[in-house]
Amino acid sequence: MAEVTSRSVAGAGGTSSAPGPGRGTGRTRGRLRKALSTHWYAWVMVTPVITVITAIVGWPLFRGMYLTLTNADERNVERRIGENTIDATYEFVGLDNYIAVLTGGQFWDRLGWTAIWTISCVSITFVIGLGLANMLNRKLRGRAVYRMSMILPWAIPAFVSIFAWRMLFNERNGILNAALEGGSLSALSWLTDPFWAKVSVIAVNVWLGVPFMLIVMLGALQGIPADQYEAAEMDGATAWQRFWNITLPGVRSVSATVVLLSTIWTFNMFPVIFLLTGGGPTGSTDILVTEAFKLAFQRSPRDFAESATWGVLILMLLILFAMAYRRVLRKQGEVW
Repeated sequence: MAEVTSRSVAGAGGTSSAPGPGRGTGRTRGRLRKALSTHWYAWVMVTPVITVITAIVGWPLFRGMYLTLTNADERNVERRIGENTIDATYEFVGLDNYIAVLTGGQFWDRLGWTAIWTISCVSITFVIGLGLANMLNRKLRGRAVYRMSMILPWAIPAFVSIFAWRMLFNERNGILNAALEGGSLSALSWLTDPFWAKVSVIAVNVWLGVPFMLIVMLGALQGIPADQYEAAEMDGATAWQRFWNITLPGVRSVSATVVLLSTIWTFNMFPVIFLLTGGGPTGSTDILVTEAFKLAFQRSPRDFAESATWGVLILMLLILFAMAYRRVLRKQGEVW
């Protein structure tokens, strides 16, 4: 009876539907071999890039992750004094660094300000960039000149712009305080008062980030068919209704990507904080990356293990954010 059943099953399609034990592996190898033979030139061109990225990014990353499990600092790492080499004496301590950082208040204080800094900069930059892009997408006289002037802050090196803003924020000789005093207002301590220092770094970062947002959103707007606006206008839709029902859905996919990139860049925006305020006053403007830098290069003794721990935690936070962001986009039907 079992023999008849097996024959009937096999005879229904001529062959048995159950794959053999090595059939799946063979198919996988065949597909891989076919892909390599078909796209061998692409693999040859990509291999040097992957090798360089692995050497530049991969090795420091794994080295930093290893240091987080030790008590390495400038007193016990390997170092050279003249012709003599002092061997490393740091030890493996497991997860002690992570426990110490996460149970201390400093990490959470820096994380709170970093979140405020990131959300403020990204949201303000996005709103201003989209608004300017919407205006420059229209036909007007001298549109090319306006576009070039908007892109100019992005063309100037960031450190030059930041030093220029430091001069503007100077309490005694700065243009901003001179304008305030000329209007019978009190001068402000832009870089020495904790509140105004935070306002200053956000303003400078927004000024640096708007050109990128403007260019990307302008390209997204130009991809929306003009006949949609014409049809909506003929139907009596107001400017706000056209913006809400045509413009925003039309730029949604592009804005989703650019907001993610802007969030990651702003979260790790070291130059603005370091060059404008140095994290001051009294560490009030320090974000996670500037605090990690200070632990490794400005504190005494320099704590490489704790600094690496901060770096790994920053990486984990950004990975979690990207995963959550991607999940939200998938639920909304966006492909990313």
